[in-house]
Amino acid sequence: MSSPTPVRVQRTIRGMATSDGAGVRLTRVIGGPSLPDLDPFLLLDEFGTDRAEDYIAGFPSHPHRGFETVTYMLDGRMRHKDNHGNEGLLTPGSVQWMTAGRGLVHSEMPEQESGQMRGFQLWVNLPARDKMTDPKYQEFAPERIPVATPAAGVQVKVIAGQVGEVAGPIAQPATDPVYLDITLAADARWDYALPEGHNAFAYVFEGGVTVGQGEDARPVARQELAVLGGGELLQLQAGAEGTRLILVAGRPLREPVMRHGPFVMNTRQELMQAFVDFQEGRF
Repeated sequence: MSSPTPVRVQRTIRGMATSDGAGVRLTRVIGGPSLPDLDPFLLLDEFGTDRAEDYIAGFPSHPHRGFETVTYMLDGRMRHKDNHGNEGLLTPGSVQWMTAGRGLVHSEMPEQESGQMRGFQLWVNLPARDKMTDPKYQEFAPERIPVATPAAGVQVKVIAGQVGEVAGPIAQPATDPVYLDITLAADARWDYALPEGHNAFAYVFEGGVTVGQGEDARPVARQELAVLGGGELLQLQAGAEGTRLILVAGRPLREPVMRHGPFVMNTRQELMQAFVDFQEGRF
């Protein structure tokens, strides 16, 4: 039996500063000119500030159709409300997985007036057959996110996917996602087998990490996204200060993407219909 092929860093990307909602400052890593998407992922935003003026206006009511949003809070509190009667409070370490489906209108507003607000929002595309499904809201408190310790100095919060016997609470058959929050202590190493055929990226938000070994080893610095490929065995090595990163992977849909603002469909006609349906109150 042949040994698995090591994963390589195909390219690294730094996000661009932008603002969204009512002026919330954030860093857009996927969804900008450098990396418009990485099928099935449409957008990755990192928000992180301790200046209340950067986030206090929040994300007032806005619509979505045709994809899923995944919000992972590291610090701070965010209140979610939507027009289907769902309401939840995201606290540090909690995850919200929202399937917009055929359409909903929601708001995401900070529930604090000072202190650190830090986290990620990821957009995951839905296949054509699921774009008009009923909206669905799932919220997972920190204690519902299992933690694996697969090696010395390695701790992994498993949001989606599997690490050894530890499985995350979120399942989506269409894209079979992996979403891991990985902490490596100083000089710690960990090898992880990615699902075959998935598109994958790693985003470092504390310290720095080296991906691969030998002449293929590639350092990835803080606030860099590494697009991964070429194999299935991901080899991670922390530096002297340790590191923390998210690893995200999903099965590509390989379908046409027609998107504008908060709507992601397959054809221009479907996109135009989304605007009509929203304006006529059918969300």
